[in-house]
Amino acid sequence: MSETSLIEKLDSLVIRFEEIGKLITDPDVITDRKRFVKLNKEYKDLEKIAAARNKYRQILTGINEAKSILENESDTELREIAREELDTCTQQLPLLEEEIKLLLIPADPQDSKNAIVEIRGGTGGDEAAIFAGDLYRMYAKYCESKAWRVEVTSSSEGTIGGFKEIIFTVTGENVYGTLKYESGVHRVQRVPVTETQGRVHTSAATVAVLPEAEEFDVEIKESDIRVDIFCASGHGGQSVNTTYSAIRLVHLPTGISVQCQDEKSQLKNKAKAMVELRSRIYNMEYRKYLDEIASKRKTMVSTGDRSAKIRTYNYPQGRVTDHRINYTIYNLSAFVGGGIQGVIDQLIIAENAERLKESEL
Repeated sequence: MSETSLIEKLDSLVIRFEEIGKLITDPDVITDRKRFVKLNKEYKDLEKIAAARNKYRQILTGINEAKSILENESDTELREIAREELDTCTQQLPLLEEEIKLLLIPADPQDSKNAIVEIRGGTGGDEAAIFAGDLYRMYAKYCESKAWRVEVTSSSEGTIGGFKEIIFTVTGENVYGTLKYESGVHRVQRVPVTETQGRVHTSAATVAVLPEAEEFDVEIKESDIRVDIFCASGHGGQSVNTTYSAIRLVHLPTGISVQCQDEKSQLKNKAKAMVELRSRIYNMEYRKYLDEIASKRKTMVSTGDRSAKIRTYNYPQGRVTDHRINYTIYNLSAFVGGGIQGVIDQLIIAENAERLKESEL
C-alpha cells in the first residue's frame, strides 16, 4: 500500500472516528444500550488508528522538511539537525506502517470480552487432576498480575488433590483476546506424587476458553430453561451447606446444561449460571468461525480438534514447549507460577504475521 493510499484510508477512518464521537453523546443513542456499547467499542478501536494516523503524518512531514533543509540550506548546524531528523523518521516509518497495517485488519470482535475458562483433567487419573489444579493456580496468578478478577463457577475436586474439572470466569480488559491461545491439550511430564519407583509419567489436561456473551448477544426465553435446585457438595460428596443453593440450568432447545454452586445465595448462583449458559449458546455459532480460522492459523486450535496438543510441561528438564510455534523456554517454575506472558506474546506475534499474510492474499 502506497503512502498516499494509506493516508487516504486513515483519513476516512478518522472521519468515522469523529462521527462516532458525536453519536455517543446523543441522548437517543445512549438510551439504546446495544447500539451505545457497539459504538463505544468502535470508538476505542478507531482511537488507536487516529493516534497512529497523526503520528504517521508527523513523520512524513518531518521527512519532507528535513529533505527540504538539506536541499536548500547551507548552515552546517541546521543541516546536521535535519540529517538526524531524517535518519530518525526514516527508521520509524516502516515500523509504524507495519503497526498501522495490523490496526487496519479487523480484530476479532470477541477479543474485548471477558472469558469463561474450563480446565478438565484428562489422561493420567489422579496425576491429571493434580495437573489441572496446577494449571488453575497458574492462570489465577497470571490474572492477578493483570488485575483481572477470577470467579469460580463450579468445580469437582480430585481424589488426592487438584480438580477433575474447574470452571471459572475472568473479568477485565481484553481477557478473551489474551487467554484464547490457551485452548487445547496441555501435557505434563514428571514424577507423580503417587509414583513410588521415581518413574516419569505423562498426563494431560484440557483447557477451553470461551468468550463471555453479554445480555444483548443472546436472547433466552425463560420458558426454554429448566431450573434444578440442589445442595452444594464438596470433596467426597459431603454437603457444603444445608440450604438448597446450588443451581443447574438446562436449555431445553439445545440440551446445554450448566451449574453453579460457588455462592451460598441461590440468586447469585443462578445469575452466574445464566452468564455461562448464555455464553455456551452464543459459542455454538462462534465455534464455526473458530474452526474456520483454525484451518489457516497455527496459533489457534479447532474446537472440533479436542486432541490437539498445544504445550508440554517437562519437569525433569525444567522446560515448557509450545508446539504450535515450536517455542521453548527453560524456566518452568516461573511459567507455572503465572509468568506466561512471554509465550502469549510470541503467539500474538505469530498470529499477527499470519493475519497480515491473509490480508495480502
